[in-house]
Order: sequence, then C-alpha cells, then structure tokens
Amino acid sequence: MTVHTEPPRPLRRDAAQNRAGILSAATTAIAQDPHASIDAIARTAGLSRRALYGHFVDRDALIREVISTGARRFNAIAEDVDDVDARLAIARLAGRLWSEAAHVQVAAAIALDEAHLADTADALAPLRRRVLAIVRRGQHDDTLRTDVPAGTLARLIEETARSVVTRMDAASPDARSLAIRAVLSIAGLSWREGVALLADHPELGHD
Repeated sequence: MTVHTEPPRPLRRDAAQNRAGILSAATTAIAQDPHASIDAIARTAGLSRRALYGHFVDRDALIREVISTGARRFNAIAEDVDDVDARLAIARLAGRLWSEAAHVQVAAAIALDEAHLADTADALAPLRRRVLAIVRRGQHDDTLRTDVPAGTLARLIEETARSVVTRMDAASPDARSLAIRAVLSIAGLSWREGVALLADHPELGHD
C-alpha cells in the first residue's frame, strides 16, 4: 500500500506570519499609546479583532509576549557586549540599543503601565545584571564615576539610554552619536572624553 505524505500546511506558515505581524503591530501601537486597545492593534495589523484573538486569548497575553520578545532582543545585545573597558561596553550597548529604538519605545511605554511593571522587570533582569556588572568593573577601574553607588548608577544609565533613544530625533545624522555621548556623560565622562572615545572607536557610531 502506498503511503502518501501530506505537505506542510500553508496555514501554519500564514499563522506564524500573522502572529509576527500582530507582535509588530502591537510594538508600533503601544509605542504610540501605552494603553492601545485590542481593536487598535488589530487595525494596525490589518486583521479583525476575532483573528487577533485566534492568536492571543486577551490583551494581557499579547502584551506579555511583546515584553518577552523585546526583552530577548535586549538581553541578547547585553550578552554580546564584552568589552573589557567599561566605557566602551556602555557606549557599545547604547549604540546597539539605538538600533532597537522601536522596542525601546515599547519598553518605555509599558513601564508607564503599572499592570506590567513586574513582567518587564523580570524579563529585563539579564540586561540589568550585565549593566550592573559593567558599572562595578568601571568603578573598580576608576573609569566610571564613583560618587554614587553602583546600583544607582546602573539604573541612571538605563533610564538615560531609554530616554535618549525614545526622545531623540532619529532623522538627525548625529543622533546615534549624541545618544551614546549622553549615556557616557551620566556614567561620568565629560563631553570631550565622550567625543574622544567615539573618535578612537568610529565603529561605535554605526550598526
């Protein structure tokens, strides 16, 4: 007897594409409005409300997936930054976050929604641990400011990075450089030192 093997169902591919489209739409919608409704997200995705609910049982489930997706990107970036010089590590991390502006905007928006603060904090724990380790190394080497505790400085760096990435005009040709220098400034470098660091490492100003 001949056994026929059915080819993979195209619907599975479509379903994966639809899910990715929903997450992308949610990223866009939430970056603009932290309280974007399911209807608004569905419209952005070009799907019906019913179709969206075929992938996520409710808005909270969708938001948790958006948080998880963005956090994986951030954590992977942080894991890949391994410069011994803490100043370089911070500059590289800030530059790479600049490339993830849309997801950073979502993280900032979700941070305004107390219902998901715990989810966001848990998801970004690896990133925060890496920033804290970099800060401690820089304070030990006396290359970063030591007038504030390491934990406080790490949080200041995080907040500054998120602020400059979400608020700075991305169309400006110097935007990425300015974003990096702003983060270096809060870490303890003068503006001249920040400029010199970027001049010595021009790759930091590019993806």
